[in-house]
Amino acid sequence: MTIEEKLAELGLSLPEVPTPVASYVPAVKQGNWVHVSGQIPLRDGKLRVTGKVGSEITLEEAQAEAKQCALNALAVIKSVVGSLDKVERIVKVTGFVACSPDFTDAPKVVNGASDLFLEVFGDKGRHARAAVGVAALPLDCAVEVEVIAFVKE
Repeated sequence: MTIEEKLAELGLSLPEVPTPVASYVPAVKQGNWVHVSGQIPLRDGKLRVTGKVGSEITLEEAQAEAKQCALNALAVIKSVVGSLDKVERIVKVTGFVACSPDFTDAPKVVNGASDLFLEVFGDKGRHARAAVGVAALPLDCAVEVEVIAFVKE
């Protein structure tokens, strides 16, 4: 089963590659490494929710936003290497969560992205990770996720 077939089995599909909102490229491929720029949870060029997790946004909503960030990152990887079947490993995920000062569950939010990678890639989706609470993110989004993947040539 291809990765895109696996996504379809999960009821998911890859979105269009989001247009960068600042001066950067969506990803850089160097040898077998793909470094994906931070992806915010854009859907059709728009954010579904904005605000801070723990005050305006629930944990469950934020997890769904992190999952969307992961899907956007997969779309970027595919755009750079041609097929998600070339992914040998999701190596590192860094998640940033815009949250209220008393919110301490940033790791649970970023699980939305991590769990997707595990569902889609199995053991190849197991990765090192950081999850960080921050004061604000671009466009007042709740979550941003960056990814490093190792791919076949």
